[in-house]
Amino acid sequence: MAAVDVRGGAPGTRETDLLAPGMLVERVHGILLAGGSAFGLAAATGVMGWLSDRGHGFPSGPGEMVVPIVPGAVVFDLGVGNPRAFPDHHSGIAACNASGRNVAEGAVGAGTGCTTDKLFGTSDAVPGGQGTASLRLDEAYGGYVVGALMVVNAVGRVGGSSRPNQEGGEGIGDLPWYMAPPQGLAPSRLNTTIGVVATDAPIDRQAALRIAWMAHDGLARAIDPVHTPFDGDVIFVLSTALPDESSRATAVDGHRWGRPSELTVAAIGAAAADLVSDAVIRGVRAGRRHRAS
Repeated sequence: MAAVDVRGGAPGTRETDLLAPGMLVERVHGILLAGGSAFGLAAATGVMGWLSDRGHGFPSGPGEMVVPIVPGAVVFDLGVGNPRAFPDHHSGIAACNASGRNVAEGAVGAGTGCTTDKLFGTSDAVPGGQGTASLRLDEAYGGYVVGALMVVNAVGRVGGSSRPNQEGGEGIGDLPWYMAPPQGLAPSRLNTTIGVVATDAPIDRQAALRIAWMAHDGLARAIDPVHTPFDGDVIFVLSTALPDESSRATAVDGHRWGRPSELTVAAIGAAAADLVSDAVIRGVRAGRRHRAS
């Protein structure tokens, strides 16, 4: 089960409309996060093929034909390295084959070409990257696991304010950049922070959308500014719970399958915001270590 919240002014996405409330399809079979700007969306066809070959998808006939649903989002990173080196069909297959519980952080995968701190131009940009974070809620809220994977390619600064100091450079000063003359302001248009929040709680789509809204608060805590016209910020929310786990939801919350209590949803959303912030900072720190080495 999946939902999505798109906040940035320049998103690069695929199959996000079908994740809105009221749409027929509520379940997905994979999520794609990739670099390469809109070119990178081609990797989703490889993911679809990999899933279809293994029987994952909605039955669509004729015969045993299935169609996997794979929404996705990309970061705009063509200004780093070779602009022709973007993910394709084969990259999607390779990503599926390499999947596992140990997710690399830093300037790897979708985070390979990521940078941050570009409000004052790309000359002062610093490496970004992909990062993860997870936790288990207290048993009072179901003891569910919540995790986040973020790919950070933001125009803003990670872990601090993007403000001009008294000498006119970038830093924390008396005035924020929007209260000072725009000297040196040349925001990059090659940005975007994208990611996935996942939980094993048996939530429905409306709850997942609420969690996605709350998860974006984590971006605001870690990145300044965020959700600008130059960003394409997107957060997907997934529930990995299966219908046969309804007994667990009933035992924990006293509600039917797919409807944990509102307090549990609030707890998941609050945790998601913290984890998104942590994953952003972890990804950028790891990205800088990669580039330094």
